[in-house]
Amino acid sequence: MSLVSQATFSAIKPQLSRNALVLFPLFRRLQEEEQQLRTSSLPAIPNPFPELCSPASSPVLSPGSLPPGEPSSGKYIVKIFSEDGMGKVVEIPADMTARDLCQLLVYKSHCVDDNSWALVEHHPLLGLERCLEDHELVVQVQASMNSDSRFLFRKNYAKYEFFRNPLTFFPEHMVAWCQETNHTIPPSQLLQNFLATSSCPEIQGHLYMKDVGRKSWKKVYMFLRRSGLYCSTKGTSKEPRHLQLLADLEDSNIFTVITGRKQHGAPTDYAFCIKPNKGRGEMKELRMLCAEDEQSRTCWMTAFRLFKYGIVLYQNYKIPQQRKTLLSHFSAPVRSVSENSLVAMDFSGRIGRVIDNPVEAQSAAMEEGHAWRVRRNHELIPILCFLCVIHIAQLWFHGRITREESHRIIHQQGQVDGLFLLRVSQSNPKAFVLTLCHHQKIKHFQILPCEEDGQVFFSLDDGATKFTDLIQLVEFYQLNRGVLPCKLKHPCTVVAL
Repeated sequence: MSLVSQATFSAIKPQLSRNALVLFPLFRRLQEEEQQLRTSSLPAIPNPFPELCSPASSPVLSPGSLPPGEPSSGKYIVKIFSEDGMGKVVEIPADMTARDLCQLLVYKSHCVDDNSWALVEHHPLLGLERCLEDHELVVQVQASMNSDSRFLFRKNYAKYEFFRNPLTFFPEHMVAWCQETNHTIPPSQLLQNFLATSSCPEIQGHLYMKDVGRKSWKKVYMFLRRSGLYCSTKGTSKEPRHLQLLADLEDSNIFTVITGRKQHGAPTDYAFCIKPNKGRGEMKELRMLCAEDEQSRTCWMTAFRLFKYGIVLYQNYKIPQQRKTLLSHFSAPVRSVSENSLVAMDFSGRIGRVIDNPVEAQSAAMEEGHAWRVRRNHELIPILCFLCVIHIAQLWFHGRITREESHRIIHQQGQVDGLFLLRVSQSNPKAFVLTLCHHQKIKHFQILPCEEDGQVFFSLDDGATKFTDLIQLVEFYQLNRGVLPCKLKHPCTVVAL
């Protein structure tokens, strides 16, 4: 650094002052731009005080305001909760769909990706929830949620089950087109009728409707069309002058009511509601409805989704199948080993040799079997202790849960045929219970221990079929129906994020 004399400094001081007046605003502007750039590059921070936000605001602070329907570029923070109440914060782009986020959570949680995971929009104060469609933008849905709402990550086996078994979801007495033709409609033609925009299918039937601002419910005849949900003001009349529009499908979403009887005084356990997208989430904005049984509720809710999204739902259903077909072309062929290619070996010496003599080979097999039985008797006790607890780590085992909790889990994960879980029996601590769903009804089968020759077995058919552990029992009934109404297909899974 060079030294400047006092005289020289006095001479250049006016020039430095003029330069400082010019450079200081420039420096200040550059500093402000750098600070703004640094702030915008920071990740979004969860709001620690959601109760101070307005009711319509999101509990997560994002880099900028996000009007519904217009996702901007950038990263956003989304918090996902699992069934056990634990949450996981994920940073996602604005254009990430619900399917992509589920794939990300499956990867991070080391789950089995069987294309049955779903993102659930949950409103605890209203007692409502719905599964997001795979193509929906997560950030856009979050912008329309209240501060108390949250996303849940869980299984939903029934998301596209209506494409596989449409007649189960759409009873003929509820589809107007089926009644007009007076004959059974093939499943493929029934789905084409719902997906084709040129057709005019219609769901009809009686529903309980809650009066807005009141606690009373009344039974009315309703019609669900592409244009919306209508109720008849005169019996079952379809005349336009007797139809009243209750909800528009385009600007609404359909939710399952999980606290129907307790919170809303519903006449049955099969309540659902239509909630506007741009509403503030108040009770007076909800169109509360209630069906007579689970099949009727499923029919109304599935038809609502088909009328609103149409062919997009079918595309969402086909994408995983196309991906599986594409990957199957690159899978390695499985090599089969024939018993004729196996030979007997003798490893008693330093070098193993092939036993060519059949008599010697049979003798060696008998000696090996006798040695195995002696070794098994010595190791039987620790093996039995291991078999008694080996099922604890299985995804389908839910421990000591109540009968009501098992019903809730089955309801949440789809109520499709073959959906099952195992739990400890409440009436007999030494027994277990298989909870199974068949034809949208939940049935329970007790698994009792039985002892034979000093060894404990498990059976659910009074000892006719015995198994050494619960894993063997589940694997058997996944391949054979036996005394059950259907095979075990889909295990109820609760994963921790």
